[in-house]
Amino acid sequence: MAISKDLLEILVCPLCKAALELKQDENGLKCVKCKRVYPIRDDIPVMLVDEARVED
Repeated sequence: MAISKDLLEILVCPLCKAALELKQDENGLKCVKCKRVYPIRDDIPVMLVDEARVED
């Protein structure tokens, strides 16, 4: 089960409060501003800054 569009619309980056986009491989949510990727584990987004990684 993928992340629902309704949930994706209300989630924001916990660090900079910008919008998130689902990565193409559906393994993470990427912030459009600071480029942090928050992992998705067992269909649950892990919205912890310490768990995120920065991508280009």
